[in-house]
Amino acid sequence: MALIEITDAADPRLADFCDLTDADVRPDRRGIVIAEGVTAVERLIASPYRVRAIVGVRHRVAPLSTADAPVYVVDKWTLSDVVGFHVTRGVLASADRLPPRSPFALLTNTRRVAVLEGLNDFENLGALFRNAAAFGVDAVLLDPRCADPLYRRSVRVSMGHVLHVPFAVIDDWPDGLKALRDHGFATLAMTPRTSAVPLRTVAAPRKWALLLGAEGPGLSDAALGAADMLVRIPMAPGVDSLNVATAAAIAFDHLR
Repeated sequence: MALIEITDAADPRLADFCDLTDADVRPDRRGIVIAEGVTAVERLIASPYRVRAIVGVRHRVAPLSTADAPVYVVDKWTLSDVVGFHVTRGVLASADRLPPRSPFALLTNTRRVAVLEGLNDFENLGALFRNAAAFGVDAVLLDPRCADPLYRRSVRVSMGHVLHVPFAVIDDWPDGLKALRDHGFATLAMTPRTSAVPLRTVAAPRKWALLLGAEGPGLSDAALGAADMLVRIPMAPGVDSLNVATAAAIAFDHLR
């Protein structure tokens, strides 16, 4: 598709990208996914999400002109005026969200699942999805309190991988965790408790679900009680835990 030059930051064709400092958490903008940077935009184009538009400086958007969506060229000052901050990656894309998935449908043809409780840090969530993609996790399930995986910062930190790892919300929490056992999953809950089994001694089940909680509070007693086994990563003296995305990466690698 031909590149389209735009010089006016108020051009209505750029509406998807206006005021991104807070726009993608407003109720009227939650139907849109925003990707930043060439790599994330390329993954968006290759994903099931329908691309609406791409905007950026010429040398960033030119390689993306094969996308089946309008591609707008602006200078770096206009781009900053549109989005509300300096865009160091030089390109953004918007896409329509997919309909919500059923968490139990995702369990039908999967063997490796991450289950998240209370993760409300967008960057931790994005990093965790990137790790899930890197270590072959088939799907991610979230409780209703988790942050939105498709928030702009999560997509950015995941390098666009969140657009390829299927995810769904378990609305009936924690009772919905029972479905994991019904689908043949062994559930392993990560916790720093000294009574938990060291991860390195655990043989990977054929089908496993790894439960991970937010930094600080960790998993709730209800989530821990739903697990088949509590596992921990032994720490050096004086260190009680790891960043949740880092801990997840270690566990994903061991269990695969």
